[in-house]
Amino acid sequence: METEFIGIIALVVVLGLAAISLIFYFIPVGLWFSALVSGVHISLLQLVLMRWRKVPPSIIVSSMIESTKAGLKLSSNELEAHFLAGGNVRSVVHALVSAQKASIMLDFKMATAIDLAGRDVFEAVQMSVNPKVINTPPVAAVAKDGIQLIAKARVTVRANIKQLVGGAGEETVLARVGEGIVSSIGSAVTHKVVLENPDSISRVVLEKGLDAGTAFEILSIDIADIDVGKNIGAQLQMDQAEADKNIAQAKAEERRAMAVALEQEMRAKAEEARAKVILAEAEVPMAMAEAFRNGNLGIMDYYKMKNIIADTQMRDALSGGKSGKK
Repeated sequence: METEFIGIIALVVVLGLAAISLIFYFIPVGLWFSALVSGVHISLLQLVLMRWRKVPPSIIVSSMIESTKAGLKLSSNELEAHFLAGGNVRSVVHALVSAQKASIMLDFKMATAIDLAGRDVFEAVQMSVNPKVINTPPVAAVAKDGIQLIAKARVTVRANIKQLVGGAGEETVLARVGEGIVSSIGSAVTHKVVLENPDSISRVVLEKGLDAGTAFEILSIDIADIDVGKNIGAQLQMDQAEADKNIAQAKAEERRAMAVALEQEMRAKAEEARAKVILAEAEVPMAMAEAFRNGNLGIMDYYKMKNIIADTQMRDALSGGKSGKK
């Protein structure tokens, strides 16, 4: 009996503690008291309703205490609405307090808009007070004399609070600065001018207003390092000469092929003419026999023709012999 009685008492105690914990969870008396002693006026009913709306009362109360101590007037409804919209309430309140201390114009509406846009509003306020240095990757450009220069720059930027919503990010700033460096080096007469006055690049780039439409304000552009690269002009001339040589070789090969084709064509025509002569010579005996039969050619005429042919062959042999002796 005593054991059962002790077990019942332990169960009642456990259930009582669980009930008390559940009551204090839905009725956060501790948070209400902390808000009360901090000068934040919020009722227990509001804290209970926050639980039902699945809004952590600790975040809202701590943020209201921080803003009240800093002299800001924020309502719990505004903070709840921003939390339910998916925003970072604590980051927004930290940013508002920091902006007030630094005398930066930033209201609650702008801060929440920046936060919901996906940017860290507290980091933006810190960057407005303490500018950030962005190192550009190596930028290669060619001066008018054909010498390549490789430059690295340090861009000092400050967050532009008014342009954080919809403004371009660091990638755009780096791309514009790289474009400005290429344009500045490319307009230089010689690479020596750039090496002697690297600050001229900074002046030209700054005058272009590269921070327009971005979430940053460019304070300065400093050329950290300039290295001399390849002689692009000479390389291009060599490539052009090689291309011209290849074109000339191709044209010469084309002319040679045409000459070979013409020679083969002439040989073919000569062979054809020779074949026709052979055919004509083969018909001569037949024509002579026909002339004998018809009485158009006598025997004396035949011998006279043979004497003429022999005389012609002898003259050709003598002329060939003389030319051979010469």
